[in-house]
Parts: sequence; C-alpha cells; structure tokens
Amino acid sequence: MPQIMILKKKSRAFLGFGGNLGQPLKTFRRAREQLSMPPDVGVVASSPLYRTPPVGGPPGQADYLNAVVEIETGLTPENLLELCRRLENEAGRTRELRWGPRTLDLDLLLFDGLITDAPGLTLPHPRLHQRHFVLLPLCNLDAGIIHPVLKLSMTELLRRLPAAEGISLIRDRW
Repeated sequence: MPQIMILKKKSRAFLGFGGNLGQPLKTFRRAREQLSMPPDVGVVASSPLYRTPPVGGPPGQADYLNAVVEIETGLTPENLLELCRRLENEAGRTRELRWGPRTLDLDLLLFDGLITDAPGLTLPHPRLHQRHFVLLPLCNLDAGIIHPVLKLSMTELLRRLPAAEGISLIRDRW
C-alpha cells in the first residue's frame, strides 16, 4: 500500500468530473460522496451539471455529463490524484482508448497556485484553458481564479474560446 502524505495546511483544489457511460449522474454523486470520506478531503462546492458533446475520441460517442467540484484537502497533489484514480477504477473506468467513452473521468484541474510538470501529473491541467466543459462549470464556482501559468482569470479564458456549441445546463444542483 502506498504511503499517503498529508500536508499540514489545507489546500484548495478543483476536480473536473466527466462521464458518458452507464449512469453518469449517479456515478458523479457516488464519487463526490467518496471524496468526502477520507479525513483530509472535504467537498466545498459543486458546479452545475452540463451536457456536452464529446471532444476528440471515436466518432459516435454519447454526450458527456460534466461538472467541477471544489475541495479542500490536506493531501499532496500526487495523493489526491491517486485517490481520483482509485475512484475512477471503482466506478468501472477502463483506459482502452484515448478520449474514449468512460464511466467516470476525474481530472485534477488546479491545486492552489501550484505549477508542476512531473511524470503523471501536470498542474494546472494542460488543456483546462481550451475546454468549455471545464471552464463553464469552473466559472460557476469561482470565475476570478487566475490561471497560474497564463495569468488570466477563468472568465477571461472562457471569453477567448470560440462560441460554445451543443452545451446545455442540465441542473443547478446534483
């Protein structure tokens, strides 16, 4: 069993939720509940839930559900990512095809203002600023967060993208 490192101060992190197989809403709720179980992780807020067309991957995929969850944690980014991978696996996630359909995808988007490009972990998430399905729900939680590398707010990044197509708000609370 890997050693879990716990930080003394709590950090603010944002996780992207995505899925288009099975019952994504039920899977999201379960994963969010499981995130609150470790003693050093607490869910602070959840964005509204969006339905979005697939980006990349094989043609003919079903639309995705997407949301962002803000957490407070004493875990290191590496241990938080490990927790996310475990929750994905428990939800039946398989990694057969890049950007293929999935039951649950948990992306570590931001962790305080940390910038890192370590093997297996890049922060901020390398494609965060290119994706409506991340920026829209992130802006619902805190539009003023500054991207640590690009030095622009999430709202500014969203404005720089072409108009969103096919994205719809499903529900404010889930």
